[in-house]
Amino acid sequence: MPELELRHLRAVCAIAEEGSLTKAASRLGLTQPAMSAQLRTVERIVGGRLFDRTPGGSLPTDLGKQVVGTARLVLDEVDQLVSLARARTSAGRAGPLLVGGVPTLFFGHFVEELRRVIPCSEVRTEIMPGASDLLELLVSGQVQLGVLDRFEGLERRELRGLELRRLVSEPQFVALPETDPLVAQEDVDLAQLADRDWVAPPDEFVGNRLQMLTACAAVGFTPRFTHHVNEASTARGLVAGGAVSFALPQSRSGDGIVIRPLRGAPLMVDLMLATRREGPAAGRAHEVFAAAARAYCSVLPRNPVYAKWWEEHPEAHREIDAALLAGG
Repeated sequence: MPELELRHLRAVCAIAEEGSLTKAASRLGLTQPAMSAQLRTVERIVGGRLFDRTPGGSLPTDLGKQVVGTARLVLDEVDQLVSLARARTSAGRAGPLLVGGVPTLFFGHFVEELRRVIPCSEVRTEIMPGASDLLELLVSGQVQLGVLDRFEGLERRELRGLELRRLVSEPQFVALPETDPLVAQEDVDLAQLADRDWVAPPDEFVGNRLQMLTACAAVGFTPRFTHHVNEASTARGLVAGGAVSFALPQSRSGDGIVIRPLRGAPLMVDLMLATRREGPAAGRAHEVFAAAARAYCSVLPRNPVYAKWWEEHPEAHREIDAALLAGG
């Protein structure tokens, strides 16, 4: 009788995470028949069906949930075993630290902090336009640390080998042309933007699109995404020309645009810190988090309006406050 192998465990985890035999096969570089054969082998070994095929995809049976849960634990243990072995053989020869991120205004400060606290030969960076693509780099080991925003479907993605922790819950502000009458207000009601042309990244890079649409629908409109841009200076130029856009709260006014908070903070985005359990940062998740906390706080003065909001909403940054208090 065949025995379970690590490739079988990876196969059943991939099917559970992708919800599709075809997508799981593509992710692992297998043909669909080869993936089906691996699944049948596992089912013969454990003595039961692991997945039901439904219109919504391949869903784990009760037995499947048990097998997948155990498989993830085993694969995590194997990853940690390999990491410890590599660390022992490479002691004294720290390699480069590979850091990824989505566009943020504190990333440069984060890199400076990492250089101070993580022993490594150098820090290399990779900025990705969307969090989903960055997660792929993290899972595959192409980067070892990552700053990403929580996106819809994150909980269904493979997180094996990663420590994922919320850094901060960040309000989305709005960028307006300086000629807009709304700039006279201290904050802007989202409903006041119902008739505007919006600037936004292409759909594939908007991880919280449903959240964004839901917030707008709650006040009675669907945003008219007229301009799809994934480059900051071009987006600012379009806003200066008359459009509006959501903006990072640390963004500065100037060059024809004004940054204002949205009344009641209807759109909050969680920024997450992901650390792989291997490489120069292995076992240093707390130090990495403290470095990210210091870096984030260093850019608060960029926008005094956000600094004021920060003081008034401690619930949004409890994790950062705890890290700074601990002196990390």
